[in-house]
Amino acid sequence: MKLFNSKKSKNSSGAKFETSPYNPETQYAVIRSSICTGEKVAGFRDKKDGHFTEVMLIRSKKDEQEFKEKYNVDSLKTEY
Repeated sequence: MKLFNSKKSKNSSGAKFETSPYNPETQYAVIRSSICTGEKVAGFRDKKDGHFTEVMLIRSKKDEQEFKEKYNVDSLKTEY
């Protein structure tokens, strides 16, 4: 039984990866950053109820750029 619909895509190097569903009408892209550890996680926050869906760990600017390209996002807001 499949719980989530996801698309398989290819990144710039041609490797396949799973894409989480993203609806810009009901969600916005955000980086959640820990004030204690500095860990950063990119994902989507629901505009209606504020639920955060984690998508990927951000370790470098390259990871952030990959996230933006993968989901066609221009800017990312950082929340602490």
